[in-house]
Amino acid sequence: MTTIQVTQGRPARKRRSAPRSNLTRSSGLGLGIAMLWFSLLVLIPLCAVVGTAAAGGWDGFWAAVTNEQTASAIRLTVTQALLVTVVNIFVGTLIAWVLVRDRFFGKGVLEVLIDIPFALPTIVAGLVLLSLYGQDSPLGVDVANKQSSVFLAFLFVTLPFVVRMVQPVLAELDRDVEEAAASLGASKFTTFRRVILPSLTPAIAAGAALSFARGVSEYGSLVLLSGNLPFQTEVTSVRILGSIENNNLAGAAATATVLLVISLAVIVALDVIQRRMGRRG
Repeated sequence: MTTIQVTQGRPARKRRSAPRSNLTRSSGLGLGIAMLWFSLLVLIPLCAVVGTAAAGGWDGFWAAVTNEQTASAIRLTVTQALLVTVVNIFVGTLIAWVLVRDRFFGKGVLEVLIDIPFALPTIVAGLVLLSLYGQDSPLGVDVANKQSSVFLAFLFVTLPFVVRMVQPVLAELDRDVEEAAASLGASKFTTFRRVILPSLTPAIAAGAALSFARGVSEYGSLVLLSGNLPFQTEVTSVRILGSIENNNLAGAAATATVLLVISLAVIVALDVIQRRMGRRG
């Protein structure tokens, strides 16, 4: 219930009573089970990683993450994941638009092909990329052992995320609103910018968050194509594995913690955008 208090002749700020919980006993039990399951699978392992990273103290943590080779791997991974996410925002939205709004021969085949990165084991995806874009490429494109191989591998495994998030939202949009905007003299670009895009932004943001998170954690699809060259094509997942093989668990945990913080910051930022646009819609 909203109340208004008057102080010294001026109305005070409105106070809204906190919403009451409507959980029933069965709902509370379900929530408890869900939180327990989430804690076992996510929270406890993440806390264990952060605890391992902090075991050596701040000096040990800082030395691990500022190591030249580790810093280079983190920089390469994050920049390539961000670039791929930007590309997916535009290309993924375009593909979703074509699949929803256009009819053409082979549309069903394209629908299946988009989901291939979901179905293929990542090491198989790496073998496919190496066969197509390696030294013996039938396409005449050789990106093996180059930074572009990291970008290509990230692009391959993250393609479906934006497409599959935007496609159902776009399919549910009311076409009458677009027709009304056109009847009032709005151009197609204005209609897209003022009517369609605000409705798609939450889905695009969600797909972008998933794309970035998958990119920074990728290993199998690029391990064969990139060559894992230090300071050139080595990504953080490979660097973490190397630290573990050298019995440097604290260094591996420190690198993983940095990735966790970066990914969480990006996901939270995109979630804020998604929620604000959702409220406006």
